[in-house]
Amino acid sequence: MSQILHTMVRVANLEKSIAFYTEVLGMKLLRTSENPEYRYSLAFVGYGEEASGAAVIELTWNWDTDKYELGTGFGHIAIGKHDIYQACEDIAKAGGKITRAPGPVAGGTTEIAFVEDPDGYKIELIQMKSAMKGLG
Repeated sequence: MSQILHTMVRVANLEKSIAFYTEVLGMKLLRTSENPEYRYSLAFVGYGEEASGAAVIELTWNWDTDKYELGTGFGHIAIGKHDIYQACEDIAKAGGKITRAPGPVAGGTTEIAFVEDPDGYKIELIQMKSAMKGLG
């Protein structure tokens, strides 16, 4: 059976991004690699390994690039949480940026919040009790 393995995002500062995803969002640093010939480093973070069925995030740092334009095609990464209200409190205390306070989605009952990583990528937090129902 096929599965989604990872989503890749390019980051301007690998250490800062690893700290955000691990210390602020509570993911684990699963593995890293470097390619000196092509001047890039990779870090894979997630709540579990791909082998367990979990999807992870690949953070790609190109050594000679210190800023990216986010573009208009990428939307966000979604993470299910058992308590998005507490998660947002914890994220704010850890220095994370909350861009949409927790609460019901407009016109529906699914509870969501949005945070932003150090590069400006949007991360949606979805209350787990409604995460599998879809937004509404």
